Amino acid sequence: MAPDFEIVVVGGGVIGLAIAYQLGRSGHDVLVLERNARVGSETSSRNSEVIHAGLYYPTGSLKASLCVKGKQMLYQFASDNGVPHRRVGKLLVATSSSEIAKLAIIGEQAVKNGVSDLIPLTAAEARALEPAIDCQAALLSPSTGIIDSHAFMSSLEGHISCNRGQVVLNANVEAAKVLDDGCFRLQIGGQSEATSITCRKLIIAAGLHGTRLAESLHDKARSRAYKVPRLYFAKGHYFSLSGRSPFSHLIYPMPESGGLGVHLTLDMAGNAKFGPDVKWQDGLNYDFEDQDGRRSECFYREIRRYWPGLPDNSLYAGFTGIRPKLAREGEPAADFAIHDSNVHCISGLVTVHGIESPGLTACLAIAETVAERL
Repeated sequence: MAPDFEIVVVGGGVIGLAIAYQLGRSGHDVLVLERNARVGSETSSRNSEVIHAGLYYPTGSLKASLCVKGKQMLYQFASDNGVPHRRVGKLLVATSSSEIAKLAIIGEQAVKNGVSDLIPLTAAEARALEPAIDCQAALLSPSTGIIDSHAFMSSLEGHISCNRGQVVLNANVEAAKVLDDGCFRLQIGGQSEATSITCRKLIIAAGLHGTRLAESLHDKARSRAYKVPRLYFAKGHYFSLSGRSPFSHLIYPMPESGGLGVHLTLDMAGNAKFGPDVKWQDGLNYDFEDQDGRRSECFYREIRRYWPGLPDNSLYAGFTGIRPKLAREGEPAADFAIHDSNVHCISGLVTVHGIESPGLTACLAIAETVAERL
């Protein structure tokens, strides 16, 4: 009996939408199932909306190669489709003399990753670009930018529909099973009664929920040696700046364990936000936690390392996001995981895990990779 659908993508965040867009361009009929009432309601809409250059990631990693490739693809897509974006550039700053060596190491790593446009700046040159900055040295990344992620996802969704695909909302895939004929059955819950559908090929791009669903496929009889990657949740808080920012570039301090430090980013209207910090937690709690004011105090302290003129009482609580990490607290950052049948031994299945930053930047390149592996 023929399956209900050719290809199903579970997850309507930026990764799932990009994958469905890529497959639709190749002539495939694709169904996207999203558990929330809107696409991109979780990780994809709770981030800095930065188009990263590809500076930090280990040589040869998926993060490095897909970020550098995806950056160009994302700029081209945004330009072709009228998605608001801007190459604002970024200053990566050393705020003490002890950090200058770290700055040089990041510059060398960027070159290894294929990023050849970085410009070293002295403290005076950095202040000439950004008079409010306080640093000992800096790297200017001209190809770093910002994008309206919501408009980008809406554009992807429109392309999917034009290519005969469908995006179905409020469709929570609760379990998946491999059938005897090699197809897949998905058990779907939602606002109405639970139902099930079948498909010939399956892609799991469910972000924070991908591990649970992938585990339902990998019973002991099929994959004794394979273990679905475990996710660790790192919540990040963002504070917003009241009033106009004096900066025209993004400002990044040195990276820290679990993230890139409390950096300053701008939206398309020029409004500034700061974050994220890193708070490891067991569940998906999005509460903004600053009841005793300690978090805001920490943000003021960290920001004033590079912007000493930050006024008192100028920060207000913004939002939180949760990063799906493949490494626990204290471990080195893990690479993206894109698993196909060569890894998990299930034909017609591709799963993606741990797509945190630079996932937005790399999404179109990730989509190409998934399509090739499928």
